[in-house]
Amino acid sequence: MAENGDFSFAKDGNVVARNGLPRIQTHGSGKTKPGNGICHDDSVPPVKAQTIDELHSLQKKKSAPTTPIKEKDGQGAAAFATLSEDERQKLQLQSISASLASLTRETGPKVVKGDPARKSETPRVGAEHPQFFTPAISVSDSALKFTHVLYNLSPAELYEQAIKYEKGSFITSTGALATLSGAKTGRSPRDKRVVKDETTAEELWWGKGSPNIEMDEHTFLVNRERAVDYLNSLDKVFVNDQFLNWDPENRIKVRIVSARAYHSLFMHNMCIRATPEELEDFGTPDFTIYNAGQFPCNRYTHYMTSSTSIDLNLARREMVILGTQYAGEMKKGLFSVMHYLMPKRRILSLHSGCNVGKDGDVALFFGLSGTGKTTLSTDHNRLLIGDDEHCWSDEGVSNIEGGCYAKCIDLSMEKEPDIWNAIKFGTVVENVVFDEHTREVDYSDNSVTENTRAAYPIEYIPNAKIPCVGPHPRNVILLACDAFGVLPPVSKLSLAQTMYHFISGYTALVAGTEDGIKEPQATFSACFGAAFIMLHPTRYAAMLAEKMHKYGATAWLVNTGWSGGRYGVGNRIKLAYTRKIIDAIHSGRLLTATYKKTEVFGLEIPAEVPGVPSDILDPVNIWEDKAAYKGTLLKLAGLFKKNFEVFANYKIGKDSKLTKEILAAGPSF
Repeated sequence: MAENGDFSFAKDGNVVARNGLPRIQTHGSGKTKPGNGICHDDSVPPVKAQTIDELHSLQKKKSAPTTPIKEKDGQGAAAFATLSEDERQKLQLQSISASLASLTRETGPKVVKGDPARKSETPRVGAEHPQFFTPAISVSDSALKFTHVLYNLSPAELYEQAIKYEKGSFITSTGALATLSGAKTGRSPRDKRVVKDETTAEELWWGKGSPNIEMDEHTFLVNRERAVDYLNSLDKVFVNDQFLNWDPENRIKVRIVSARAYHSLFMHNMCIRATPEELEDFGTPDFTIYNAGQFPCNRYTHYMTSSTSIDLNLARREMVILGTQYAGEMKKGLFSVMHYLMPKRRILSLHSGCNVGKDGDVALFFGLSGTGKTTLSTDHNRLLIGDDEHCWSDEGVSNIEGGCYAKCIDLSMEKEPDIWNAIKFGTVVENVVFDEHTREVDYSDNSVTENTRAAYPIEYIPNAKIPCVGPHPRNVILLACDAFGVLPPVSKLSLAQTMYHFISGYTALVAGTEDGIKEPQATFSACFGAAFIMLHPTRYAAMLAEKMHKYGATAWLVNTGWSGGRYGVGNRIKLAYTRKIIDAIHSGRLLTATYKKTEVFGLEIPAEVPGVPSDILDPVNIWEDKAAYKGTLLKLAGLFKKNFEVFANYKIGKDSKLTKEILAAGPSF
C-alpha cells in the first residue's frame, strides 16, 4: 500500500528496516474545529464513592521476572565497557533530567537515585555527581530541591513502595498486588487529544468516527508543563526504560515517568523488559510518557472538557496524562503511537491476539472486549505469541508488548486456568474486591467496577512463546459477540468481505453490561480498535488484505454470541463449540468443508464442523420464529450499512476499484 492509500498486491514489498526514528518536523498547527463524532466509547461509569475512604471500603469484603532478549551484536556492550559505574549512572541521570526538563525553566530537577526515605543515599550520590547540585536560584526555587529517581525497580521493590506509600495497595492470597486506580476505572476516550499540526493534519484520520480529537501544540505544552511541574514537585518519581515490539529491527525505546509504584509495576509487566546490558546502552528514548494522573488538568485550558486529559504529541514523541490514574491509558496510548509509527515502515499494527501451533501455523484473533479474544488466543495446545497488540511485517508477526492485560470479572479456574494461575507474585490486579482477612479475591464482585483487570508478564503463561515472534499468519479470525443471534457460529470470508468486516469491527452490547441498555445494541469499532488507530481505517484494511494475499492467509468470522434468538430469548453459543470451531480452523479441516451462502450477508457457512451440532451452523435452523429471524437479520444488516456510510467516501486506488469491492462485500437487501 502506497503512502497515498493506493493498494496493490505487489510481490516485492521488501523494505529496509530502521533502528532509528527520525524526528518528525512540526511546521504549524491546524485551525480546523474538532469533529463532533466519536469512536466506540468503552469507558466505564465513575466509581460510586464520595470519598477515598468510601472507595477503599468497596475494595475489601468483610469476612516479575525479566524478559530475555538476545543482543543483535556485542557492539553496545563493548562501547560501554570502558565506562565506570559512576559514569554510567551520571549519563543515565542526565538523560532522565533532560526528560523532566521544564519548558519555561529549561531545566530538569536535580535528580538523584534512590528512595528519599533512605537518608544516607543523598550525600553519597551528591559526592559522586556534584554537577546535579548547582542551584539556579535566579530561575526557580524548584531547582533547589532534589527529585529522587526510582529507576527500573524490581517487582519486589515496587511492592514495598506501593504498600508503604499508596493507600489501597494490598497483597492478595496468591501473592498479586491489589490496587485501586481511583475514580477512573476505565479509559477516557473523550478526553484523549492529539496535536494537529501541518504533518498530522494530512496523515491522521480526523472527523466523524475518529478517535483523534485535535489540540494545538501550545495547549499540549501547557499541559506538559503542568504534568512536569507536578512530577518535579514530588520527593520521588518512578522511571521505567523499556521496549515495544519483539522484532529487534523495529523495536521502540520508551520511557515512562510516573508518581505511583502501581503504574511503574504495571508498565514493568506490560512493556518488554530490558536486560541490565541493554539499560546501560539505552540512551535517549524514542517516546516518553509523563504520567501525572493524580493531578488534574486546568479545565480552563483551551480544548479541555473535564479535569482529565490524555495528550499525544507525535512530533515531540511525548504523551501527557493528567486527571486519571487508570493504568490502561499508558498501555493504549503507546499502542496508538505504534499505530502511527509502524505503517510508516510498511508494518501493519494490529489489535489482536496471536498464537502459533506446533507446525508453525500462526493465527490472529481480532475482537472487541467481551468477544473472547484473550480466552481463545490462550490455548493449551498452542504457543501464545501475545493477547492484544501485534505487528505484521515482511518477516512475520511480533508482539508489541511484554505482558498481558486480562479482564478478570467472573474469572474462574475452570474456564480460564492460565489467566487464573498467572495472578501471582508480580501481577497487578486492579479494582478487585477481596476478603478483608484471607485476602482471597472475589472475581464475581463488581462493587468497584465491572472492568476489573490483571496485568502480568507474558512468561507467566506456561505456553508463551519467548521471544514473542512467529512466521506469517495462516488464519485471520474475526470474533463478534452477536447478541442479535443472527450471525453464524463460523463463516469463511473472501478478501473483500474480510476488509468490510475488519473496517466494521462489529460486536453487540447486552442488557446489564451498561446502564440503560435494555436490549442488544450494535457496537462498531473500526479495525476492532477504533479508539487506538491513527490513520484512516481503510488504510489498515488495505495493508491487511495485501499481506493476506501475499502470504496466503484465510479469514473467518466467528460468532461467540447468541444463537436461536437474540439475547434474552436464545442461548449463548457454548464455549466448547467455539473451541471446536477454532480447532477445525487451525487444523485446516474447514478449508475442505462443503459451504453454502447465507442470505443478506452472503456469508459462506460450512455444512459440518467436527464436535459441533450441525443444526446450529445455520442460525435460521434454530430460530422458532422464522419471521422474527428475518426481521432481526435485516435490522442488523441496516445497522452495518449505516455504520459504513462514514467510510464509503474514502477512495483507495486511483479508480476507487477497491473501495467499490469492499462496499459490495457488505450486506445486500
